[in-house]
Amino acid sequence: MTRQTRTTTSSPGRTPRTASSHPAHGTTGRGLKRNGAGNARKTYRVRRGAEPNRGARRGRPKKPHRILKWVLGIIGALLVAGAGLFVYMYVTTDIIPPEKQALAQKTTVYFSDGTTPAGTFADQDREIIDCSVLPGYVGNAIVASENRTFYKDSGIDLKGIGRALINNVTKGTRQGGSTITQQYAERYYLGETTTYRGKLREAFLALKIARTETKDTVLCNYMNTIYFGRGAYGIQAAAHNFYNKDAKDLTLEESATLAGIIPAPTAWDPAVNPKQAESRFHRVLGIMAEDNYIKASQRDGAKMPQTVNFTRQNTFAGPNGYLLTMVRKELSTGKGAPFTPDELDTGGYKIITTVDKGKQDLMFQTASPGSPSNRGMPAGIQVGGLSVNPKDGSIISFYAGDDYLKQQLNNVDQASFQVGSTMKVFTLLGAIQDGTSLDTVFNGNSPRTFASVGRSVSNAGNASYGYINLSTALAKSVNTVFMDLNEHVTAAKTAQVAHTAGITGRIDDSTTFDTLGVDALTAYDLAQGYSTLANGGSKVRLHMVARVIGPDGQELYKASAKPEQVFDADQVALLQGAMQGTVQFGTGSYARSLGRPIAAKTGTANDDTAVAFAGFTPSVLTVFGIWNPGQDGSAQKIPNFLGYARGNGYQSVLFTRYMKDALEGTPVEQFPQAVDRGRVGGPDGTWGTGTRSNPNRPTWPRPRQEDRRQEGNDGNGGQQTGDGGAGNGNENEAGNGGGNDGSGHQGEEGQQGGATSPGGPEGNGTPPEHGDGSDHHPE
Repeated sequence: MTRQTRTTTSSPGRTPRTASSHPAHGTTGRGLKRNGAGNARKTYRVRRGAEPNRGARRGRPKKPHRILKWVLGIIGALLVAGAGLFVYMYVTTDIIPPEKQALAQKTTVYFSDGTTPAGTFADQDREIIDCSVLPGYVGNAIVASENRTFYKDSGIDLKGIGRALINNVTKGTRQGGSTITQQYAERYYLGETTTYRGKLREAFLALKIARTETKDTVLCNYMNTIYFGRGAYGIQAAAHNFYNKDAKDLTLEESATLAGIIPAPTAWDPAVNPKQAESRFHRVLGIMAEDNYIKASQRDGAKMPQTVNFTRQNTFAGPNGYLLTMVRKELSTGKGAPFTPDELDTGGYKIITTVDKGKQDLMFQTASPGSPSNRGMPAGIQVGGLSVNPKDGSIISFYAGDDYLKQQLNNVDQASFQVGSTMKVFTLLGAIQDGTSLDTVFNGNSPRTFASVGRSVSNAGNASYGYINLSTALAKSVNTVFMDLNEHVTAAKTAQVAHTAGITGRIDDSTTFDTLGVDALTAYDLAQGYSTLANGGSKVRLHMVARVIGPDGQELYKASAKPEQVFDADQVALLQGAMQGTVQFGTGSYARSLGRPIAAKTGTANDDTAVAFAGFTPSVLTVFGIWNPGQDGSAQKIPNFLGYARGNGYQSVLFTRYMKDALEGTPVEQFPQAVDRGRVGGPDGTWGTGTRSNPNRPTWPRPRQEDRRQEGNDGNGGQQTGDGGAGNGNENEAGNGGGNDGSGHQGEEGQQGGATSPGGPEGNGTPPEHGDGSDHHPE
């Protein structure tokens, strides 16, 4: 039945309305609408919120459709944002400079021949090589083991990343799913990264690398970077540590073995887990055959290779440890050092030293207390030895200790000892500079009292020498003469001359005892000072590094031997002439057996705690020191050994042994002739006995050649023993009749027995060490 709506025709003044337009029906507004006859009729709109009719209810969308739209919208937005982020990350990811550790190579130190290694500096054992020299199967084995799709992929493996992500979430692991390119990006550019953010950056960098670098470049850098176990980073170090050969000489089987253990190089080392290593070996070869890198026959005929025994060695073990520390110190410490320690550890440099391997071995055999030639040397005795070329300052050889790992204190440039009368040469040079002739005569008797120290001083063994000139006083190392001389020269000038020569250690310039060497110096310091004297007054800095060459073959550093003339050459030549007397007829005559001109000076510490010898030809200077430190490092008396009382004289033996072999086959060199332009009696004529000779007896003449042949009989430390000689031994090592302590030991230094040979022309029979109540001064 059709619902009808009543209408009323409006009459003037009334508005027609429908029968259903009663307010009870929920209407709120009204309007006029014309009917077909043009009459207006009232209509009403349904109020919002009122119950809709059925037709309106069917036309509205359903709620699930709205949710689907929202989901699709969100997904779309995420995709757009992800794409934008991808583009942004790719564009803003730069191929940065390689990570420092990836390029770190070990630096190798060589002896002077440039081919014999002495040791290495390294954070990591790595040597970066040019992969073009490698057989093709080396890289192919690594590709087969680590990333079969390497030559095809875009640098990342989405399946691998997804699989790793699932495992990480479900199992709590930290897998990477990385390709070779990703691993290369991580190790070569980023350093090790384990965070998701780091992995994301790694992936974008890998994508960019895959488009900017060739596969061969990526693979080569990867092979030079990856850890293979046994401390080896890179294929070259691995070849050495596993097979004792260069990487270019690896066989197919060796390459497959190394490639197979990359995921767990320490655990799968063939020496640790041979079963697992062999399983990986066959896996790699199988993949190589499947991917046509090798033939099936090569796979089937391959046998697991034997690796070499590997023991991780400390490169600082043994005597070479001292060489390495000295090289490191020279190149990386002090103001203006050419390298930093970090550069030495990672730069991959080739450092060529000045140290001669043959002479270094000779020095060790000569100086080591444990060597056969020194059998019988008491435990605890320390020896330091150094040989240099004074013309250019290059260190030829040295002995600093037997094993750096057992004793880090370096006996050449760290341990110090009283150098004794080796300091007298600086006092004498000061006198020469002041215009004093070496023919000036001084009182060499013992004991004598000196106002500068307010006490008496005696010669070694309290020996008296009468009135002698300065040349003889130096050769005999007469304490009383040099204490007298130093009162004129002054302690300050003696110290100043020594420092000008190159000695940097502390010298007490407030006491004239400095001429007797009461201050402790290192063998290195003493050698630096004496090298200036050996080089005619021209000072050259001592050094042991000749050159440093970079990984690319470029020379990065070269030692500069810039001489500085600090003393007058003629004055130094005059001093050299006097120093030759030490060997010709003085306290160091054991070295006369070398058969060539040697300028030298011996030294004995106060209270017999150390002995020293410094001697040279124009081209080779060698210094030896022997001392006896206590447990607390304090200086102790040297015990008697090998027939040498308190070790006195044995320093001359060490010097002679070394120089005999070191100089073998070299031409005999002469020292320059000098003219003594000084004034007898010093600049004011009051030094010594003044302008006069000995008023009581003839001055001590310079020995003639025929006199020198009789030194064994006149008590000056010759090779014969006796008790009736002149008794002119002046140091503890100076020979009182060549061995009047009854040892009969043949040696130029003699022993510390009685003060002089009884009955000799200069002997006074005074017993040694405080026999007259005076202070004892060995030299």
